[in-house]
Amino acid sequence: MKKILFLCQNNVALKQIRSFFRDPEYYRGLLRLMLPIALQNLITSSLNFVSVVMIGQLGEVSIASVGLGNQVWFLLNLMVFGISSGSAMFSAQLWGKKDVHNIRRVVGLTVKLGLVAAAIFFILARFFPGAALRVYSNDPEVIATGSRYLRIVCWTYGFYALSAVFSMASRAVGNVRLPVAVSTSALIINVLIAYPLIFGVRFLGIPALGVEGAAIAGVIARVIECGALLFFIYRNRENPVAAGPRYLMELDWEFIKRVMVPVLPVIGNEILWSFGITTYNAIYGHIGTKAVAAINIISTVDQVAFVVFLGLGNATAVLVGNLIGQGRMEKAYLYAGRSLILQVLGAVVMGLLVILFAPLILGFYRVDPEVIVNARRLLWILGLGLGVRAANHMIVIGILRSGGDTRFSLVLDGLVIWLVGVPFTAAGAFLFHLPVYLVYALTLTEEITKASLGLKRYLSKKWINDLTGRVSEIIPE
Repeated sequence: MKKILFLCQNNVALKQIRSFFRDPEYYRGLLRLMLPIALQNLITSSLNFVSVVMIGQLGEVSIASVGLGNQVWFLLNLMVFGISSGSAMFSAQLWGKKDVHNIRRVVGLTVKLGLVAAAIFFILARFFPGAALRVYSNDPEVIATGSRYLRIVCWTYGFYALSAVFSMASRAVGNVRLPVAVSTSALIINVLIAYPLIFGVRFLGIPALGVEGAAIAGVIARVIECGALLFFIYRNRENPVAAGPRYLMELDWEFIKRVMVPVLPVIGNEILWSFGITTYNAIYGHIGTKAVAAINIISTVDQVAFVVFLGLGNATAVLVGNLIGQGRMEKAYLYAGRSLILQVLGAVVMGLLVILFAPLILGFYRVDPEVIVNARRLLWILGLGLGVRAANHMIVIGILRSGGDTRFSLVLDGLVIWLVGVPFTAAGAFLFHLPVYLVYALTLTEEITKASLGLKRYLSKKWINDLTGRVSEIIPE
């Protein structure tokens, strides 16, 4: 009798699980958005991997110099991402109501903010590159090489900011194919012209420019990407993100205030989190140049391994944001939970694959054997921690921000890194003098803390907020 009761209970549980995941509408919407985003991230990460492999042929000093030089871009990237993703939560909900007028106003404001951020980092990289790099390394050769790289690559910052803003806005209204096509083409061009500029081509009279060649290739690719994206957006006047001069030049302080109140915590979140990540890299840099080289190698692997989960998180943000804008709160909650479970399960599988293929991945690099040993151990830790990191990405990007719960996400993502991750990692490096792979493992204390708090917040439903009224009620058509 007990056995029959157990089987019946199990059967009910299985039916509930099947019912939870059986939803063709959800999967159609998710795949339509996720696949192009994941494909773009895959191509981007793969081409970045190829670029790092090319630079890796020049030795650990070059790969460390470019890696640390890109920390300045990393900070800009996250600030622009904070601005554009914060604004995109408005655009996604407004698109649920088909409010094109206010979407364009949000885009116009985001463009102005993105260009201001790009200008700040341009000044830093162009005129004070040595000061920026000394935060991460004491190696004079790394600082000198990285400074030459930064003075060139900083010309990409403004073009990157524009591309990021319009790409994120396009995704928010469901147009994911255009950013994918344009960015992919630009990155392919980048890789194709980077090789001859880095290593030189004698019969064409092209000198070997080393890391400066990689920077020049990056500038050319970013200009092409930005120009093509804007051309295709503005050639169709019906495009909801094609904000004309009226929207780009507008300074309505009441509108700005209403948008920025929930967006500012997102920007603050990204600033705090990005400085936390860059502090991690500064800690690795003070362990030694070989430690930085190993971290940069596994970072490119991390980007490739994470592409599906970036796509799933961003696709969920659009789906959930659209549903909230339509007033379908329970369905938004259901979709968010379903995506969170799929994200974790997929990341656990991907983590195991990273561990399995670690020796093959590291065979592409010609660096010091000590770098390879550290990188192999780092890949194991990366693989084991991928599930919890993917869960946090979904909670912060796919769930909390799509529901406008930006203050809690500021605490969760922006402060926990400083209260937990940075102190543990710094102690490991400077008090206990642990090797780089164990110092890297200590960053997972942050991820575990965030996952436990974030899951509790999701279950509470307090993250679901309709933002559309903040702008539509004061802006008549």
